[in-house]
Amino acid sequence: MRILITNDDGINAPGLATLTAIAHAVAGPDGEVWTVAPAFEQSGVGHCISYAHPSLITEFGPKRFAMEGAPADCVLAALYDVMKDTPPDLILSGVNRGNNAADNTLYSGTIGAIMEAALQGVPGIALSQFFGPGNRDLEDPFEAAAAHGAATVRAIWDKGIWTQDDYRVFYNVNFPPVAARDVKGHKVAAQGFRRDTKFGMTPVTAPNGRRFLWVTGGPQDVPTGAGTDVTANLDGYTSITPMRADLTAHDLLSDLETRLS
Repeated sequence: MRILITNDDGINAPGLATLTAIAHAVAGPDGEVWTVAPAFEQSGVGHCISYAHPSLITEFGPKRFAMEGAPADCVLAALYDVMKDTPPDLILSGVNRGNNAADNTLYSGTIGAIMEAALQGVPGIALSQFFGPGNRDLEDPFEAAAAHGAATVRAIWDKGIWTQDDYRVFYNVNFPPVAARDVKGHKVAAQGFRRDTKFGMTPVTAPNGRRFLWVTGGPQDVPTGAGTDVTANLDGYTSITPMRADLTAHDLLSDLETRLS
């Protein structure tokens, strides 16, 4: 099995080291693991691609490359350059430092990479590690992902639904904010929504008098309702969410046609 891994936290991020171990466990002794990851942190860039300018790519070692671009750029670089003669069977993105559940999903470069994988017709899974009081002070805050990641990926690869339609299904996995021994299992969950948590802007005046704006977030420990990702994570379960890039509100099409006719 040939696996490509990437992330949005950058080539030197500890979560990528965790994902490397997961990928090798899944690929097996006769498999291959290739890395094409951003040279610098690209958190929050979503499904951005750098079509307005070229991107430098550098080989760090055997099957290991860093690119000055977004996570989706890294997927494109792998498919059309680095691995063009030996394409991957599976693309994994992560393990993200922090959750990509609920509305966080929409901003995530980790998810953006796997969305691009799906658009290119390659199966993909995004993996993120929820942080909270139960794991952030551990020697390895990624230990839940490290302990349960390979089994989760194998389960989705072997038993997941991999569609062949235009907007193919991809998967979003979030490991709960607990120690590895406290993970209760996994739950298939819908993408939730944190009703009272939104991104905002806070102005700051620098010592030289110039004005800057910092993006600010809100509390992450806000349940999102029964059957949804954040609630599952806060209850100690790994959430598995099937997704598509199709943004159409299909439930409104018929009614809107009637209203506008």
